[in-house]
Amino acid sequence: MTTLADQILLELKQIGDPERASQAQRFFKTAAGEYGAGDIFLGVRVPLQRGLAKRFKHATREDALSLLKSTYHEARLTALFLLINVYNKAEKRGKTQIYEDYLAHVAYINNWDLVDSSAMQIVGHYLADKDRSPLKKLAQSKDLWERRIAIIATYHYIRDYDFQDTLEISEILLQDKEDLIHKGVGWMLREVGNKSQPTEEGFLRKHYQKMPRTMLRYAIEKFPEALRQAYLKGEING
Repeated sequence: MTTLADQILLELKQIGDPERASQAQRFFKTAAGEYGAGDIFLGVRVPLQRGLAKRFKHATREDALSLLKSTYHEARLTALFLLINVYNKAEKRGKTQIYEDYLAHVAYINNWDLVDSSAMQIVGHYLADKDRSPLKKLAQSKDLWERRIAIIATYHYIRDYDFQDTLEISEILLQDKEDLIHKGVGWMLREVGNKSQPTEEGFLRKHYQKMPRTMLRYAIEKFPEALRQAYLKGEING
């Protein structure tokens, strides 16, 4: 019997582009020893995946979780779009179930675009009016993707001028060894600065000299050039 997940996967395969898939294999670092090692791409553009998720808006939580276990990257991203749709329509108990499902399936949310397209919408949203200590636990995980989920989820709060969790998790991740964490933290700090540059600078003045260079560059990307250079040259006093 053909399931809805099977149907969606078939459509993704039909619209895949082998040349785009080959490019994605390199871009998402799928070689042995790289962060996306072993991931397989079909070559489907993200807008087409979003369109597919919109067309199958009747998909259930079970459909989304089934598709999420696919070996194909685009199928997993489409599954997350479906899961967000289900989450948005769910009542309180349903949202709790999807939040728990999400964290139980991190093994399949295993690349930065998968995290960035879903962590804020599910984890960030769910914990907005609750104890947010699970974010601190995720930030201390040995799993790269759980740590990235922790920082990206806080984007939900930044949009509401609530910066505390972003700053606390950034401090936890300050000495992380992974470049993808450096980029994620720097990005979120930059978003804090977009809302309140004094808040971001308060954090940077305390920590910038011991930050990984990539994290700092991402964080100060939109600063005026003179100020940006002063941070890069270590000329800012704490």
